[in-house]
Amino acid sequence: MKTFCTALLLCAFLLTSPIHAQTYINASSYYEQGRVFMSEDDWYSAVESLLECLRLNSAHAEATAALAECYYELSEFDEALSWVRKARSLSRGNLALTNLEAFTLIALGQLDTASSVINDVLAREPYNREALFAASELDIALGHAGNAVARYQDAVHRYPDDRRLLVSLALVLSSLGETESARTYIERAIAQHPTDYRVYYYAAYLESRSGNLSSATHYAESALHYRPEYAPARSLLASLRYRSGQFEDASRLADEAIAANRQDIGAWYLKGISYIRLGRNADAITILSTAALIDPNDEFIRATLEELLIAYTSLEDSRRIAWAAWHFNRARDFKNRNFIEQSLFEYRRGLRLNPYAADRREYADLLRIQGYPARYLEELRFMQGLGLGDRSLNDAVEAYDNLLEEALYRRWNVDPVDVSEPHWKLGVFSVVSQSSFYHVDAGVTASSYIKDILLHERNISPLELEPRAVSYSQAFRNTRESGADYFIIISVAENERDIAVTGELFVGRTGAPAATFTAYRTGSDRLRNAARGIVDQLVAALPFRAELLQYHAGIGLIDKGRLDGVKAGTVYDVVKKGAISSSSEGLGLSYAQEEVVGTLVINTADEEVSSGTITRKGFFDRISAGDELALQVPEPAAPAADPDTRNPIQRLFQPNQSESAASAVAAPAADPELRALLRALH
Repeated sequence: MKTFCTALLLCAFLLTSPIHAQTYINASSYYEQGRVFMSEDDWYSAVESLLECLRLNSAHAEATAALAECYYELSEFDEALSWVRKARSLSRGNLALTNLEAFTLIALGQLDTASSVINDVLAREPYNREALFAASELDIALGHAGNAVARYQDAVHRYPDDRRLLVSLALVLSSLGETESARTYIERAIAQHPTDYRVYYYAAYLESRSGNLSSATHYAESALHYRPEYAPARSLLASLRYRSGQFEDASRLADEAIAANRQDIGAWYLKGISYIRLGRNADAITILSTAALIDPNDEFIRATLEELLIAYTSLEDSRRIAWAAWHFNRARDFKNRNFIEQSLFEYRRGLRLNPYAADRREYADLLRIQGYPARYLEELRFMQGLGLGDRSLNDAVEAYDNLLEEALYRRWNVDPVDVSEPHWKLGVFSVVSQSSFYHVDAGVTASSYIKDILLHERNISPLELEPRAVSYSQAFRNTRESGADYFIIISVAENERDIAVTGELFVGRTGAPAATFTAYRTGSDRLRNAARGIVDQLVAALPFRAELLQYHAGIGLIDKGRLDGVKAGTVYDVVKKGAISSSSEGLGLSYAQEEVVGTLVINTADEEVSSGTITRKGFFDRISAGDELALQVPEPAAPAADPDTRNPIQRLFQPNQSESAASAVAAPAADPELRALLRALH
């Protein structure tokens, strides 16, 4: 009866108000048109139609909800959240909108709020499928992939033919290394949905992740058979052609993608690196330059382009000067905002491209402000050598030359530039079988960034080895034959906003695992910041090593200073030259105690060198210049046991404080690639 009365009122409204009736009809037609565009994945046209619908009828609940969905698909999550909340106010009690809000909150990283929304839905409908999807995606975002697997498996028992559940479960299992289990579920999805292009697309992704390029290519071609215009499948097929060494085909597919959408930055990137592999470096520079103009913030494109310019153009090339200027402008902006580390990186990157730039003076000033007068003076003298000196610079050189007259390195008559010798040699690689979903060979670009940062780390020397390794064994062989101490294999997982870079460190002599470092970053400059994070962890993890430069009357000078973390009062073992080696596995130094010839206690730590008092070991003085120093690590004292005042029942069910602390392991960073794929699927 209520529905009938509502219909009568609507008819009366339309009959008595022809203008409003026409507006209502027009708004509805725009809404229907928007839904058609959405079914074709044409989100831009859909947004246009839906906005026109809402201009005519701002209270159109279905259009408001559809617009929220479009913005979610376009990864405009702030806008999606705004519209979905408007839609919920127009359609109270609509759980589909509540679930969309939860998905959007997860994408924005507002995980606590998302959890509250999801729990509210599940309290009303414990087996609401969309809420279960959202809960599982929340588990992934929190780094609890195992919980997500359990949820998906339970849901699959209830909804055994649900395409999204089967594919989601396969994706999460694959991310956990359960390749065969993942294949079981994706094959089940194919059997139940044999004409669904999306299932074939995800099957192609899973096979490509496992390195089965032939099977992946077959599935990608099947996806395109059922939907020839499906851009993600075409992009995946192009990357598979690239990874299979079919660079001409990869370039051709990239051209097709660019013809369909000139703003497809991934296609530009793929075409550029395909040209690099074909040896067409000049064409690659042109392609990547165009891509960098389309999207100046794509770090992979810019980094690849800059490495090409550095490797294949002269120092005077105008393109190097132009791209260097971009870094110098950013460096000044960071400096004005007191982001010193970021500013230093940009100056150094710019100077790699254009070493003759007068902007080096600004870089030198930044070193001076940081409290490194000796390095400041080195940079100014370098500029004088380039013929860039003027009266102001020459006066600064003279002033700081006098200021540093009593510096420690002057008193010992050594050149800090000559004595600054890195004590660790490192190979940096990326294995080609590992490939990011968004940027093929992303690990190679990340490796180049890491090597670039390491050039300015005083105790690590990155070797000039080809970073693109066919396999772990090739990386191991190249490292061992070059005499490096360690090698690190870089891998990358990313989505449109986040990146996770992982570095697996191995011992150069044995190939045994040494350590694993992971850096997760989001927002702008995420590649640079993640690379910096890996380097910071690596520098902190490698053991301290130094060399005894001079030794007179019980006082020694070593080649490390404040820049290397040396502090007054620190005690070092003095070890006979050549007796120290890296541990055969893990991180550490290995030397016999009989090779220890004395100890050194730091008295003065200067910028780049330090001096201290040496006490010989034994009756004879066997200490000489060239001996090595290792940090003396005291044995940790055994912690006093806390009295356990719990009764027997409490001991069974309540861990004490020390047990709680030991088990409080931080959850791993969520896989950004997995999150993007699940978001697109849901």
